Amino acid sequence: MSAESDATHGELDERAAKVADRVVAWRRHLHRHPELSNREVNTARLVADELRALGLDEVRTGIAGHGVVGVLRGAGAAPGGRVVALRADMDALPVKDLCGAEFAADVVDADYPGGPFPVSHACGHDCHTAMVLGAATVLAGVRDRLPGTVLFVFQPAEEGPPVTEEGGARAMVEAGAFADPVPTMAFGLHVTPYPKGYVGYRIGNQYAASALVRVVVTGKQTHGSTPWEGVDPMPAVGAVLTGVGQLYRQVSAFAPVTVSIGHVEDVGRFNIIGQTVTLWGTVRCAVESDMAEVQRRLTTLVEHSAAAYGAAASVEYLQAVPPVHNTRPWVESALPTLRRVVGEDRVVETGGTLGYDDVSEFVRRFGGLYVMLGVQEATLDPSGRPVPVPGGRGVVTNHNPHFYADDDTLVTGVRLHAHVAYDHLTGVLTAPEAERSGTGRSGQAESAAERSGQAQPGRAESGA
Repeated sequence: MSAESDATHGELDERAAKVADRVVAWRRHLHRHPELSNREVNTARLVADELRALGLDEVRTGIAGHGVVGVLRGAGAAPGGRVVALRADMDALPVKDLCGAEFAADVVDADYPGGPFPVSHACGHDCHTAMVLGAATVLAGVRDRLPGTVLFVFQPAEEGPPVTEEGGARAMVEAGAFADPVPTMAFGLHVTPYPKGYVGYRIGNQYAASALVRVVVTGKQTHGSTPWEGVDPMPAVGAVLTGVGQLYRQVSAFAPVTVSIGHVEDVGRFNIIGQTVTLWGTVRCAVESDMAEVQRRLTTLVEHSAAAYGAAASVEYLQAVPPVHNTRPWVESALPTLRRVVGEDRVVETGGTLGYDDVSEFVRRFGGLYVMLGVQEATLDPSGRPVPVPGGRGVVTNHNPHFYADDDTLVTGVRLHAHVAYDHLTGVLTAPEAERSGTGRSGQAESAAERSGQAQPGRAESGA
């Protein structure tokens, strides 16, 4: 590492410390005013206004809905040079906010499809957005020393748009968000219930492949007092709900899968046997190649269960998301940067999870990596799993109404983004082109341990 790089790293940290209070303020404002997927109108406006105030070369808005991309061309940027994309997701969840903070949200979206819903940042995307705004502020201050271009990517609909709408990471790609300039690296992180300031990484699939599933079971409506004159879809639904719990036994136990039904809709009444029941759920596979087989078996279960009770059924798989896959060369290249920022003993290897994050669309196309940042009052037990600190707020998973993230860790996220960006642009953090475009991105080229995470000591549960 050159003296010039050492000096710039020091300045990145100094500038991050100076912007820390603003990052906390941004995060608290966003937390208090959450917006659901594809409805991030005010969030996107705040982001664009702050980016414009930094004097970036470009601020592009309205990408795939409410996506925003800020473009910062360093003094040494040249055509065909390195381009790093720093990604933050902006959307919130239909979850009541019980985090206990004075800036907790009390928002209700009455117009969202299927609503009304309480809305909160129960997955920490407010933190991600504030961190990348902080990183933009830091890097804009050293643009004279940047030998490349930084894209600040604020993505809508990571949690998945309404099923009648398009949105998310793939939609940003298809909208041309990365056509000019094309990134040579994508970087993202996710706040997670790990000890504050710890960074978790994984070689292989950090997150699972995912698909949304919609099941419609159709019977024949009739009066509740005369079930023999109709076809009740409920017994078939009961069989499906019971049967999905056995699907995992039909695929290899060395690569985890899960099928969860999270929402049930019916059109009946206490004295009416309804015509249809709709089930909404998610399919997750630690190894992408297992997805087709799990879907085949789920479809068979649904169709045969419905037929057994004289009903009919249809199954649709929507919003497919590939796994987040970190290749070994990218991880090994990034470890010195991660350790410099948080300390040697705070960078730990984690297991894979069955969460998903469509940042995978960026990492698969452009190379790069994705890590976890601990933000809770926790410590690691001897097996590497996070456990509560006595007297603290506990360990609370993402998507839980009580999920929380400590503000004092936000500046660490700012520093991580800034250091990763600078190190990539200066050629310190990179991987050969063959590794960025080669095989194994779906996890199929790794060993069973790398694919599933079973051999890893701890797991950082977060993501969508």
